[in-house]
Amino acid sequence: CLFCDIVTLKLFCENVTMRKEQYHMTQKEIMKLKVINQAIDGTLTVKEAAVLLALSERQIKRLKKGVRTQGPGFVMHKNKNRPPAHTISEDTRNIVIMLKKTKYQEANISHFTELLAEYEDVHASRPSIHRILNAAGIESPKKHKSIKLHHRRKRKSKAGLLVQIDASPFPWLGGDQLYNLHGAIDDATGQILGLFLTKNECLNGYFEVMHQVISNFGIPVQLYSDRHTIFFAPKKQPLALDEQLEGKQTHLTQFGRAMDELGVKMIPAGSPQAKGRIERLWETLQSRLTVELQLAGVRDPKEANAFFGPFMKKFNDRFAVPAACPEQAFGCLDERINLDHFLCIKETRKLDGNHSFSFKGHCYQINAAGYTPPPRVKVTVLYSPKFGVMASYQGQVYTTLAVVEPAAKPVQVKSNPTKAATPHKPAADHPWKKGASYSFLYEQSDRELLEALFNSTLAWR
Repeated sequence: CLFCDIVTLKLFCENVTMRKEQYHMTQKEIMKLKVINQAIDGTLTVKEAAVLLALSERQIKRLKKGVRTQGPGFVMHKNKNRPPAHTISEDTRNIVIMLKKTKYQEANISHFTELLAEYEDVHASRPSIHRILNAAGIESPKKHKSIKLHHRRKRKSKAGLLVQIDASPFPWLGGDQLYNLHGAIDDATGQILGLFLTKNECLNGYFEVMHQVISNFGIPVQLYSDRHTIFFAPKKQPLALDEQLEGKQTHLTQFGRAMDELGVKMIPAGSPQAKGRIERLWETLQSRLTVELQLAGVRDPKEANAFFGPFMKKFNDRFAVPAACPEQAFGCLDERINLDHFLCIKETRKLDGNHSFSFKGHCYQINAAGYTPPPRVKVTVLYSPKFGVMASYQGQVYTTLAVVEPAAKPVQVKSNPTKAATPHKPAADHPWKKGASYSFLYEQSDRELLEALFNSTLAWR
């Protein structure tokens, strides 16, 4: 009958639903349902079911009632197959994948997470972003490689005790053009103290970095660098007598001389691993700084050097660590001292009678309204792209004027063309043209000469 068919269909649907829910149940939920069914059938008492499931008798009664009214699915957790409230939506996942493939393709996952929060208003944890990208088949451009173990040197206890300095060639502005980024990092805190970008690794780049370090933090105690000829002289040559009398022990480069005047001790590193803190900094900056420069639209070194100020502050807030001792070891520079007069090229020149000297193929004259150095004395020439050429004598620094020498008159060389040599043609009666008669005449003349000499000798006797 129709009523029997409806009842059969209802039982079939309930059976299918139960099988579907049992299929999604865990083993613990299946055991719980089995005990509750036995309690419903009367095989187990409520007290025995409570002991088996480690629940109270009140909970057993609640489960029995729920299974009778709502079916076997009552024993399952109510949040099962329900997305969490804090789950990342599918639209956000698609946006993350699209941005990683296009705008932030070169950024690593950690940096990419920070850029999403800063520029795209997408806030998610780094593991969540990693799972989204990993599910889409996108790997981080910065994979972890096998690390060769080295002896780990402890950080210095105070900021300013040791500063590591170096330069890194890399296409920082994109493309194939290499630029050298000069930088300094504090060993105790890992804080970037200065950055300066130039086309090549040069003395001026390191001078600019040290100017940032000393102006913003102070004079460090020690400076740790490689053995580049900018820092240390390449050859050990004997010092001159006047240098020995001044107390010098080794030849100093222009950078070494500047650090010596400021009281900074320079230490050469024996290997790149010895100054591993700044080497690790280059690896981090090559991954992060290039992306930041592209987002800021930086196209040349001048714009990059202006961009480094706010970037270093953000970087130090993110990665710098506090030193073991809060007291800093940076020294203070006297306000009356001009730092540019230390961080420059210095050479010795001798003045002539007109207070002039030659430098780099040009002639300069000391420009002083009052006291000027005596003529024909040695002065120290200061050169820097910031202030040009200046002269120092007995602690006093003087400005200079470029002297334009008059152009020398061209020397007129008198042309004396040489005449073409004409061959000499002997006369027709020349002796050598007579052949054998010449030797006869020669012998005849010799005989007559000898006889005349003999007769003259006899007459004298």
